[in-house]
Amino acid sequence: METFPVIYTNFWDSVIAVPIVVILTEILKKLLPISKPYVPGLANVLGLIIAIFFAHPKSLWAGIFMGFFYGNAASGMYSSLKTQIRAYRRTGKYQKKQPTR
Repeated sequence: METFPVIYTNFWDSVIAVPIVVILTEILKKLLPISKPYVPGLANVLGLIIAIFFAHPKSLWAGIFMGFFYGNAASGMYSSLKTQIRAYRRTGKYQKKQPTR
C-alpha cells in the first residue's frame, strides 16, 4: 500500500499561483463565451495545469492536490472580492451624494 506523498508547499504557491489562476480565468472569460456555471471548473483546470506542470512536476499526486487547491482558492477569492465590492456599493459611503437645493 502506498503512503500519501509529502507535499512541500510554501508561501509563494499561494501568493503567485492563485492570482495567476484568477487572472488567466478572467482573460479566458473575456476571450471565450464561457457560461457562469463552468467558470469554477475552468479555474480548477488552470490550477491543475499550473500545479502539475510547473509547481510540482516531480509528484503527480502533489500536483493534483495543489491544483485543486489553486483552483478552488482562486474561485473563492474572486467570489469573496465580488461580494465585498457589492456590499460596499450598497452602503451610502460609495454612492454619489445628490446636491441639495
